[in-house]
Amino acid sequence: MTKIKGLLLTEGMHGMISQVEGLAKALQLDFIHEKIELNNFWKFIPPKITPVKSFVFKNVIHEKFEIVISCGRKSVVPSIYLKSKYKNKIMSIHIQDPKVSLDNFDLVVAPEHDGLNGKNVLKTKGAIHYLRNDELNENISYLKPQIKKEKIVTLIMGGPNKYYNYNSTDIDQIFSKVKKNFINDGYQLIFIPSMRTPQRIIEMAKNYFDKNQIIITNVDKKAYLSSLKLADHIVVTCDSISMISEAAITGKPIYVAQMNSRKKNFRFLKFFESFKALNIIRDLENSVDEWSYEKLNETDKISRYIKDQLKNYDFS
Repeated sequence: MTKIKGLLLTEGMHGMISQVEGLAKALQLDFIHEKIELNNFWKFIPPKITPVKSFVFKNVIHEKFEIVISCGRKSVVPSIYLKSKYKNKIMSIHIQDPKVSLDNFDLVVAPEHDGLNGKNVLKTKGAIHYLRNDELNENISYLKPQIKKEKIVTLIMGGPNKYYNYNSTDIDQIFSKVKKNFINDGYQLIFIPSMRTPQRIIEMAKNYFDKNQIIITNVDKKAYLSSLKLADHIVVTCDSISMISEAAITGKPIYVAQMNSRKKNFRFLKFFESFKALNIIRDLENSVDEWSYEKLNETDKISRYIKDQLKNYDFS
């Protein structure tokens, strides 16, 4: 059977890539990924007042596809443009709040904490993502030779965004709590940076933690997957809803390392509240607890619904 072809549109950030590729893989699409680049000043204009024209974006798309999956502000106009061009010959799916009329898309996938409502909205607990348990199992041996302790804590770092500036004081406090709560109690640390983690934070980690800890100094997907599988406890910085959601596939205790926000972070607070209610996360404070929860796999749930909807489409 020929696979359905998919076109993925994002700005190239980890969280966006994880979501669109996760859904595409769950739908078993034969997909290509386009990193959207907008022309001139259009990159600064909100999608709701941007003309739906090809001159807005630089990308020239010739490939044949049946499904468009977009995520992020820059991908909104290209996705609407393609839907208006091909109409019912394609299905368009946007992930997250597009900040335009939801009628521009066949389906919109959004986390519950976004508060988005509509007849074509599919709500998820947290963010959908690309992680699968079999991938974690396949990569457990990647870091295993470096493990020297029975108990492991994985610290996953994000990076500065418009809400969190990653100042040295906040990071020092996070490192201090990890050392006090875990390392001093016999845990071995695996430090995992992301694409947004500044080099200065990686250097801080190398200088702060002793040589018996595992400090990954570059973006390494295998190390990330291995660390999630090996960990007894997981600590994730508060700036990344996507990485917290990814960690929830493990069913392991997740501590969120909170930082002072530079502006009102209502969306994050709603997310934290929802995941605490599900008993998935707790704030990183001054003690370590054990708890469990049902492993979260929203990507498969959403993909099952979309597969059912695809029966109504004729892409010929």
